[in-house]
Amino acid sequence: MTVSITDVARAAGVSASTVSRALRGRQGVSDEVRAQITAVAAQLGYTASQSASSLASGRTFTIGVVVPYVGRWFFGTVLDAAEHVFSAAGYDVLLYNLGSPETRKRFFTRMPVRKRVDALLSLLIPDDEESAALRSLGVPLASTVGGARPGFTVVGIDDRAGTESAVRHLVNLGHRRIAMISGSSGPQHWTTPIARRQAYLDVLAEAGIEHDPALEADGDYTVEGGERAMTQLLAASRPPTAVFAQSDEMAMGALRALRRHRLKVPDDVSVVGFDDHELADVIGLTTVAQPVAGQGAEAARLLLRQLDEPGADAPGHVQMPIRLVLRETTAPPRPRGPQ
Repeated sequence: MTVSITDVARAAGVSASTVSRALRGRQGVSDEVRAQITAVAAQLGYTASQSASSLASGRTFTIGVVVPYVGRWFFGTVLDAAEHVFSAAGYDVLLYNLGSPETRKRFFTRMPVRKRVDALLSLLIPDDEESAALRSLGVPLASTVGGARPGFTVVGIDDRAGTESAVRHLVNLGHRRIAMISGSSGPQHWTTPIARRQAYLDVLAEAGIEHDPALEADGDYTVEGGERAMTQLLAASRPPTAVFAQSDEMAMGALRALRRHRLKVPDDVSVVGFDDHELADVIGLTTVAQPVAGQGAEAARLLLRQLDEPGADAPGHVQMPIRLVLRETTAPPRPRGPQ
């Protein structure tokens, strides 16, 4: 026999409406009661009827997600965390991978998500025209990249503050030849490399260190790109004694290049990354830790809250905490090395 929501309510000793709120992840149910109802529903084999819920509420119970690079660690981690929150609340995810200019243009021309989603999470930074197209959907919008923008709830970090802490750490250790591996060829309209580069330049100026263009290289936010960039930096007439990489993956590539050139880290070159990738602790990488999964989960929760409380004001920008994590890849420059 098919198990109904009434059966679950009777077994759990609560009302059917409480069961509905608990299994949909909505407000008004304590964690203890929610856990009890979830356990009873699982024991009885109860599955909510999506079609009935959709007819009753007018919702699709689907969240749209657009990403520029679904296969890259940052985006994959954000997406996985957000999907867990959506799934627990009874929502499916409709994913669009807009990795090429052609795919992106086609998406924003056709807007295939219209009337198919209840809310949308954007992991890319739309331009003004694209932002207007997303706002025309008339659904809650959230993002985990870029700064505050009209109509969106943006969950992010202070890129400038994170970069400043990393570069100042190298300056305070005594380094003067500090290079940077950036991701300037990243996704379209990507503002992160710009903010982090400006912070790098500002800290150098603050410390009285003249900027050397030869100490900047593009790593494309990949391990392979970081390796190429580090190799380029080592070919400079006066190579760096320290490197700030705008992502941990590029820092990993830099470490591989240094190892292939038989240079020791941090004895010959110090390296700092950004992200606190899941492998950063394994390789002892000093890095700026940001809650990547936490940003995805928080953006998802805020979208669901807007769906449950349509009259409430949505936050325009939520800033998550960051911190510098000191490990084994940074040390003062050796006295005999170039300064």
